[in-house]
Amino acid sequence: MPSACIGSWWEPEVRRRTFLGAGASVAVAGSLAGCATGGAAGSWRFFTSSEARTVDAVCEQFIPADRDPGAKSAGVVHYIDIQLTKAFRKHRQAYRQGIAHIDSMSREKFGAGFADLLPAQQAEILHALEQNSRPFFQLILAHTWQGFYGDPRHGGNRHRASWKMVGLDYPPLRGRQHYEGA
Repeated sequence: MPSACIGSWWEPEVRRRTFLGAGASVAVAGSLAGCATGGAAGSWRFFTSSEARTVDAVCEQFIPADRDPGAKSAGVVHYIDIQLTKAFRKHRQAYRQGIAHIDSMSREKFGAGFADLLPAQQAEILHALEQNSRPFFQLILAHTWQGFYGDPRHGGNRHRASWKMVGLDYPPLRGRQHYEGA
């Protein structure tokens, strides 16, 4: 992808049937237990807290906030985290190595992890990543776009941020064609 792309929450949903079928007390207890773990492992399915910060900063470099929300506000890191336990399982090792490489490059060049760098420094690291680690760069860029523009039910595009930005009505009709006068 062109380097010009640089620069430029997952809210858990409890389905009604699941809630009613399991009973209110069981569902509430399960929710509280999940919230109690918090911290590094509790809030992420695949990423560590440090990895999530790095990925969040990378995604925000790809789709920064301006008058509209960026990748961070749209919860793109949550989308990627969720999908790494599902459809993106085959990319787990690439993410572990790629994130470590990004932070290593950042520490070597600027003395701090990627998430702690200034935006211009982050862009410089991503330009180098694009040149030297193109497969991972393209992978995380593609996943960022998917998380930002995709259906919120998959963990990204929180509050339909990108859909609102492009003027897409909600809910989108899947597999239906509207005909006037029909």
